[in-house]
Amino acid sequence: MQFTKTEGYFTSEEQAFAEIASRGWHAMVITASEEKELHWHDFDAVAFILEGPACAEFPDGSVQEAGAGARVEAPAGIVQRNVGSKFRAILGFSIEPARMTRPVNKPVVTSTT
Repeated sequence: MQFTKTEGYFTSEEQAFAEIASRGWHAMVITASEEKELHWHDFDAVAFILEGPACAEFPDGSVQEAGAGARVEAPAGIVQRNVGSKFRAILGFSIEPARMTRPVNKPVVTSTT
């Protein structure tokens, strides 16, 4: 499973913040870079890409790219990692960041049998 992406979705930070607020979600601006390990989250999120591209790699090796102006819906439980160059985005979280369980990036557990 991958994220749901809509390219050319928004044109201003205000628009992104307003949509996140209308959901009753919590917003923050982040700059993200490549991650070494696959992981997953136990909350839903939405990303509004300000500067990109933002690239996510999935367990099967496929990569999904989203450019500036894209909205990316990221349901809980999708295993992925950020790859490529740095990107900047407004993230909206379905739960307050202070209430997120730790670690926020949940490790992928593989069977050893």
